[in-house]
Amino acid sequence: MPPILFVLDDDLDVLNAIKRDLRYEYGKHFRVLGATSGAAALETLKNLKLRNESVSLLISDQRMPQMTGIEFFEQALSIFPTAKQVLITAYTDTDTAVYAINQTKIDYFLSKPWTPPELNLYPIISDLLEDWSASFELPCRGIRVIGYRRLPQSYQIRDFLTRHQIPYHWLDVDTDREASLLCNCVMPNQAEWPLVLFPDGSHLVKPENAEIAEKLGLKTRPERSFYDLVIVGGGPSGLAAAVYGASEGLHTVMVEREAPGGQAGTSSKIENYLGFPSGLSGADLARRAVAQAKRFGVEILSPQEVTSIQIEDPYRIARLKDGTELSCHALLIATGVTYRKLDIPGLEALCGAGIYYGAATTEASACQGEDVYIVGGANSAGQAAIHCAQYARSVVLLVRGSSLEKSMSQYLIDQIRETQNITVWLHSNVVAVKGQPSLEAITVADSLTGETKTVSTTRLFIFIGAIPHTDWLGDLVERDRCGFVLTGPDLTQIERCSRKWPLKRDPLLLEMSVPGMFAVGDVRHKSVKRVASAVGEGAIAVQLIHQYLSSI
Repeated sequence: MPPILFVLDDDLDVLNAIKRDLRYEYGKHFRVLGATSGAAALETLKNLKLRNESVSLLISDQRMPQMTGIEFFEQALSIFPTAKQVLITAYTDTDTAVYAINQTKIDYFLSKPWTPPELNLYPIISDLLEDWSASFELPCRGIRVIGYRRLPQSYQIRDFLTRHQIPYHWLDVDTDREASLLCNCVMPNQAEWPLVLFPDGSHLVKPENAEIAEKLGLKTRPERSFYDLVIVGGGPSGLAAAVYGASEGLHTVMVEREAPGGQAGTSSKIENYLGFPSGLSGADLARRAVAQAKRFGVEILSPQEVTSIQIEDPYRIARLKDGTELSCHALLIATGVTYRKLDIPGLEALCGAGIYYGAATTEASACQGEDVYIVGGANSAGQAAIHCAQYARSVVLLVRGSSLEKSMSQYLIDQIRETQNITVWLHSNVVAVKGQPSLEAITVADSLTGETKTVSTTRLFIFIGAIPHTDWLGDLVERDRCGFVLTGPDLTQIERCSRKWPLKRDPLLLEMSVPGMFAVGDVRHKSVKRVASAVGEGAIAVQLIHQYLSSI
């Protein structure tokens, strides 16, 4: 939107005359707005600020009831501090205008009348606008998030928007003057963080993810009550099943509790995925897969969560968190895994305030010049280390084992060794954390020598293995001791599972202990923890689902 020239005068005829002259000369590149009272003008300016508009020039009459022009400028400049100011005075008020220039730093004054404008108005305004334009920066369009970076709620919002690939502009209260200006427009007498501002000027204070999703119009409610295939989980395996299922004629809905892409969607770079020789980010993979799925008519509900499943043969019924029920012939579980938690006193209180499980793509750019520590020795930790090293002064990879070769792909090991600001500490465990209200230091123990070392840091990323997200299934399906779902041949090899299987045929390859329910990806017992394997299982599952559907 073009910048704004704003005029204030309590005389409507004078106001319209100034607006007319300004539009005639500057209407191609500026918008001209006005008001007849100081209160109305300030309210309009606040709304413009919240909509992320730019005001380049303020013109005000000096003699007005309730608020003088100088008083108006004093308040208006707290909203738009870079705007140029022109005071309009009567000939007899010259002394007042000179005082305003000296004391309140207005840029110019005009005496009534200003006709002809070609001589008395336009040269002055053009000079001021040229000066303003020299330092003008286009405002960032879209969502603005304001708060303290090390506040857990701020991280929650940034991570939600990042994972849903929704562009936003972050404003830190500690370092960005604009943050305070915007806060004063919304909450002049108090401040609560974080604050989310939307392009239409509306805002949310300390919102939950569901509130943001509703405001942005993300799809969380299904269009129908019955589907051929319900997919629970939106990682690579779930997305692959959605694409193949819908492309082969199945009415398909996918329910994802956080964001499409799953844990893989947070990977900064995946370099061993077939067909992408230069690698691609997890977010890019998720974006492409979501676009492909929607092209084939898949409904994607996110953020939304399945809380329980009910069996009413031949139907499987998935109950959503909001109470909605989805009935289907076949149900696919692709809920993946979550990072295992470090059991250290005080750590949980610092999550989102310097300590993060995953989240390297969300927080890495904020690590400029810092010393970062990463816990883990598998691929996700290696990818995070390489990504953070682009921003941080140093990155230390804390590995519990005796080498990286046991759990990390060779291409990542080679890159880590070639990156000068990455150091690997083997046999290392974090045993204590310190900080209030955000992380300040960690204590690392050497498991061979027993020695401990306390180091200062404000960033700790944790990638220490995973646990399956299956507790919500309860006793409905068979799982191993760690909670991973048993499928296919694994069921027939366990006597108790074989006895419970209700059909004469054996379970299909990816079928769980309940006929018509399938599991793919990391949630499955003995699955290969690679993106390509997860995608392959999602594709294979659709063929097995067709086989199942033909038998009912």
